[in-house]
Amino acid sequence: MAVVASGLMTAAVFVPFDQTWLVWVSLVPMLAVMWSLEGRRAGWKGFGLGWLAGVVAFGIQFSWLSVVSPLGAVVLAIYLAVYPAIFGWFCATWGNPSKSRLGCLSLALVHGAVWAGLELLRGWVFTGFGWNGLGVAFHETPVMAQATDLFGVSGLSVLIVFVQSVLVQSMSRMVSNRGVWRVADLRPIAVALLAIGVCAVYGVLRIRIEKNRECISLKALLVQINIPQDAARVLWEPLAVHMAYEEETLKALESIKAADPSGANWPDWVVWPESALTGRILRTNDGDWGMWQENIETISQVRKAGSFHLIHGTNELEAETIEDGQLVMKPRGRAWNSIAVMSPKDELQTYRKKHLVIFGETIPFVESIPWLKKIYAQQAGVEYGGSFTPGDSFEPLPVPNLAGEVIGAMPSVCFEDTVPRLTRKFVRPGPQVIVNVTNDGWFKESPAAAQHFANAKFRAIELRRPMIRCANSGVSAAVDTTGKAQVLVDAKGSHFTRGSLRVDVAVPKSASFSLYALIGDWAVALGALLAFGWTGRKRR
Repeated sequence: MAVVASGLMTAAVFVPFDQTWLVWVSLVPMLAVMWSLEGRRAGWKGFGLGWLAGVVAFGIQFSWLSVVSPLGAVVLAIYLAVYPAIFGWFCATWGNPSKSRLGCLSLALVHGAVWAGLELLRGWVFTGFGWNGLGVAFHETPVMAQATDLFGVSGLSVLIVFVQSVLVQSMSRMVSNRGVWRVADLRPIAVALLAIGVCAVYGVLRIRIEKNRECISLKALLVQINIPQDAARVLWEPLAVHMAYEEETLKALESIKAADPSGANWPDWVVWPESALTGRILRTNDGDWGMWQENIETISQVRKAGSFHLIHGTNELEAETIEDGQLVMKPRGRAWNSIAVMSPKDELQTYRKKHLVIFGETIPFVESIPWLKKIYAQQAGVEYGGSFTPGDSFEPLPVPNLAGEVIGAMPSVCFEDTVPRLTRKFVRPGPQVIVNVTNDGWFKESPAAAQHFANAKFRAIELRRPMIRCANSGVSAAVDTTGKAQVLVDAKGSHFTRGSLRVDVAVPKSASFSLYALIGDWAVALGALLAFGWTGRKRR
């Protein structure tokens, strides 16, 4: 069936298949079928066929979720398929060339805008899951990816769907003319090819501009332990976890020192992943803080090697001061999934994660529906310990390098680096770098981590700020402002490895212009709304 072929080709575009070329034809069979539908029930047929294509596409793309929850993988695919189903309805009704008075190019632009608008909606409803918009197909095609600094990844999706709509309409006219190509039929194809060419030329120019920017040098050491997990349950004892971070970090620092006694390559920052250490941080409302003893001992050991800022994921608990001056957990106090930044003098800054994972970090209505706790325990392998509280700050964390130059760390935890509307809120003038700590170890050696990274890389391009990310099992990497990455891998090229990566990050003193940083998703959202309204008025 044609719509199944579209679903298969769409899935093949993304990690782990990476058949990027298919992105230019993946929707062609589905569009052809939708536009052939007739009768009063054409809209319902289009909806059903679009849903089928979506189930196939998303079922394959996100099959890695079955590592944790087979039921969750099925439910997610069924739900996400609603968005291509809506597109299928639109194509079979208002967007059908036989039912519209719009010309080929105008109608194609409308199709692109509607598809992109649905991608945005998918990334927002129920807190959103916007992974793998069509534009993510270009995560290894830097020339085409650069245009995301204009309208985001969804802006690239407009171009992709526009080209395919032009192609199908032109082919349909050729069939109607008994295989004869007319000049009028070739003009839309020429315009579509020109649009691709303009996007590519823009990419070449932007890459050249970014390479010539005045930058601050930031040296960072990323430490990855690759600790095995069974869903949320860590399979190592706490002592083994702490010793592993201590040993791997000291080994890397000693190697750097031995290779260059002058200290020119000494890291400004050492970064550990999300929830790296098993201890917690206690924090009072007036800023006083304390830390579990096992954390203090591990950090003290690595501090002996030299001076650096330590950035790591941690769980932060609301605390209060009792009579003898000690900090204790506040009864029924809040908890946050946080990033901690500790200076060489042990001064503490934290960022508290905002965008919580449903059924991972929070469960809606869990107190009124107790059996949800049993589902969590069955799927995650541990008892439900309560929901995290979302943070409320959008201020970057000022973290200097060893030369004293202050760099704004734009923090993100876990999959927050795949939420562009959130990362954008941390943009400020001056030197900045996106800092992400994550742990995709829940999903073992599935494509989840690589797919996560493919989506995350676009934040660096969209905002023209470099990115540092450190993960438990990968992908730990540094990404420059054009999307080029330095990645920690083993001798076989796998990111599922234990080790460290010392990266040099060029942080622009003044980030170059990014339209997306200024307007975010508003242009695409408005374009989608106008496309719906315009097409509705132009029906035959």
